[in-house]
Amino acid sequence: MNAIKATPDGSGKGRVHRRDVRNAESEIGLKLRALYASVQEEEISSRFLDLLEKLDEAERNHAQSSK
Repeated sequence: MNAIKATPDGSGKGRVHRRDVRNAESEIGLKLRALYASVQEEEISSRFLDLLEKLDEAERNHAQSSK
């Protein structure tokens, strides 16, 4: 990946070095992993679990009625 940006005046002061891009990507990756870990730790609400149970029951009933 070429991470060099040109500036309107051609001075090259707008350059982004590959190292900077890798550091930014690493930081983004770390933050995404932290977010994912926090979501995994969240408790599932009883209301959502009830809805999933109702869906399972409806699928079982449908499967039995279509036999």
